Order: sequence, then structure tokens, then C-alpha cells
Amino acid sequence: MSLPTLLGFCAILLWSQLALLTALSGAVPPFQLAAMTFAVGGLVGCASWIVRPQGVRTLRQPWPVWLLGIGGLFGYHALYFVALRLAPPAEAGLISYLWPLLIVLLSARLPGAPGLRTGHLGGAALGLAGVAALFAGRGGLDVAAGAMPGDLAALAAAFVWAGYSVLSARAGAVPTDAVAGFCLATAALSLACHRAVETTLWPDGAVQWGAIVALGLGPVGAAFYLWDIGMKRGDLRLLGVAAYAAPILSTLTLVAAGHARPSAGLGLACLLIVLGAVVAVRASRAGPVSAGAPGASPGAPSRSRRS
Repeated sequence: MSLPTLLGFCAILLWSQLALLTALSGAVPPFQLAAMTFAVGGLVGCASWIVRPQGVRTLRQPWPVWLLGIGGLFGYHALYFVALRLAPPAEAGLISYLWPLLIVLLSARLPGAPGLRTGHLGGAALGLAGVAALFAGRGGLDVAAGAMPGDLAALAAAFVWAGYSVLSARAGAVPTDAVAGFCLATAALSLACHRAVETTLWPDGAVQWGAIVALGLGPVGAAFYLWDIGMKRGDLRLLGVAAYAAPILSTLTLVAAGHARPSAGLGLACLLIVLGAVVAVRASRAGPVSAGAPGASPGAPSRSRRS
């Protein structure tokens, strides 16, 4: 297994801590929390420029690259927040978590990618079934009347993140340092949305402030940089299937921290996720689909060779 793929796995592990750290951050409104954490995440990338001054030059990218980066990071989170407001959380969460399956499907459109393998599709389907079992165990997945707008927002969020991830693979000539700029732009847009629709509520105490800093350093910071590397140089399909482990690991973390209770649904979900990962790994060993194929930045001429 390649190092970029392993780094992509690290991003998934960081995302599995998102729920716990968010719970510890208190009642900070969603867009305000996004603004604060993405600001920290952007500064994480900028900090490396102290010893690598040339890194700041990576911000000089064509506008389609900025559209891709900001559209992916801000677009996904904005749509997901809307979905949670307009649809039941379990329902919105499951629909939005179609993005790993979409990555597996869309990766077949990459230049030089072979046709879809049954093992990858089977692994992704098992992963989705595992997430469905997890959400069903949390209280059911009954479709709520009037939730269609929220469901559509969740579906759009899934397509946005999958599209961002796969197109990042095509934009392999864009350095991962540019993700710092995408994070800072997302923080600015989140702040604008917060000021428009939310009332400011600051964290209360060291634990809540610490959780917000940890979010910015990890799940809303380093994870995006690691994911960018995994998408551009790793095994996209294997990472897509592995991403289904994030909600399972997240629930296990909540159980270990005393914020959730173990359940039969959690056990079934773990079994399905592990089985799906095994099937996908076997398919990848037969010949992984790597993002290393020659690609080009969106809207830019092809050239040779993500918080």
C-alpha cells in the first residue's frame, strides 16, 4: 500500500474524531464553528511557509482551481448545514454519506483509469449498508414529511464532496499547499453566513476552546491536506470504501468517551464496514486505481505531474 494512500487513511481517522470534538465544543453555531475551525486549519498550512517561504506562491492558481477548492470545502459544509436544518439528522447524514460510493463510481472517469471492478463496487455497497445499519440503530430512518428540501441538500453535499475529491485527483499539478488558501477562503465565507443567519455564541471555558482548536488542527485542518495527497497520488477507490469507516470509528469514539451507548446496530455496522474494506483491498491488490495518471488542473492546459 502506497504512502499517499496511508495518508488518506489518516485523514479518515481524523474525521472520525469530528463528532466527539464538536460535542465538546459546546453550543457554538454551525457557521461560526466552521469559520473558527477553518481559520485554524488554514493557518496550519500557512505555518509551514515560515520554513518554506516558496509555499505562499502556491496561492497563485487559476480561478477554476480556486472555484474547485472553495466550492468543495465551503460548498459541502454549507449544504450539509442546510440539510441538518431541513431534514432529520439521521436521514440527512445517511444521504450525505453517499459520497464514498460516488468517489468509487466517479474515479472510473479519471484519465487512464480502468473499468470499475466488482470488488470495489461490492465493498462500497457493503460500506453503505454498514452506515445505514449505524444510522438505523440510532433511531430509525423513517422519511419525514416535508424533509425533501433537506434531503436534496444532503444529496447535493454528497455530490459536491465526491466531485471535489475526484477532481482534485485530476488537478494533480496543484500543490497541496494551496489547500491552506481554500481553508482561509472557506473561513471567510462561513463568517459571512454566520453574521447573516446566526447569533454569535462564544465557547465557554478551556475545554470548549481546546476542542475548537483541536478541530482546526485535525478534522478541519490537517485532514484536508492529507486527503488532498491521498486523492492525487493514492488509491481513490480503496480510500472511497475506507471512508465508510469514519462514522463507525466516530461512534466507537463517542461510546468510549461516554457520549453514546453501544448497540447491536453498531456491531452490525462494524462487521459490514470491515467486510467491505476486505473486499475492496482484495480488488485493489489486483491492480489499484491510482491518481498518478497524467491530469490537468480544471480549465488549464494538460501538463505532467489534497486538510
